[in-house]
Amino acid sequence: MPPKIGVFSFTSCEGCQLQILNLEDEIPTLIDQIDIVNFREAMDEKGQDYEIAFIEGSVTRESEIEEVKRIRERAKVLIALGACSHLGGVNVLKNFHPQGSWLPYVYGRSDLFSDTIPTKRIKDVVPVDLVLPGCPIDKREFLRFVQGLLLNIKPGLPDYPVCVECRSKGNVCLVEEGKWCLGSVTRAGCGAICPTYRDTCVGCRGIVEGSNIESLCNILMEKGYSKEEIRDKFRIFNGLEEIQSLL
Repeated sequence: MPPKIGVFSFTSCEGCQLQILNLEDEIPTLIDQIDIVNFREAMDEKGQDYEIAFIEGSVTRESEIEEVKRIRERAKVLIALGACSHLGGVNVLKNFHPQGSWLPYVYGRSDLFSDTIPTKRIKDVVPVDLVLPGCPIDKREFLRFVQGLLLNIKPGLPDYPVCVECRSKGNVCLVEEGKWCLGSVTRAGCGAICPTYRDTCVGCRGIVEGSNIESLCNILMEKGYSKEEIRDKFRIFNGLEEIQSLL
């Protein structure tokens, strides 16, 4: 019997789920190998007998905590799908401001009811078995993850930084041009898509193990960036990581 899969959404833009649906050529074959029983963006049915759960989005409301726990109880394997689920994502930025202080900026008024809580990663609420990083995820990496699970092989992630992919493409280093870039400490796997198009890496795939963050900070400060500016760049996606003590 094909494994039953559920795809769930919490606070996010749902772009990672759209990446799954962007597998137009592969979906017919994939559907023959798995049984999707819960996927709000793709179907009306909502089965609760899934074995594998993909969760996109971070937890930003008290009620979501219990919902995540229910998903964890039912799923044999739980995968954090994308940066919001994995790292907290841009939703963490509100944690650095008094709760509710952002209401006038977002909604134009401050008297609205809000049941928000400080943003949490999925792993802050329940154990996570695997992580599929990125903002959004890479649809080919998602396909590889599913194929690995079907073969009872634990999918792995690159253990080297984006800089490796960047140099393999012959890109001119953005830092050498005086720009800030987090590619030297960010986990590879995206094909260095942002630097390839001359945009800076913002660390959406998380910090790769063994990174010399202090060295990157020193280099960026030599380029004229303040420690506060560098801290804010890391906070875009990695505001809940332990590296904050270095910034």
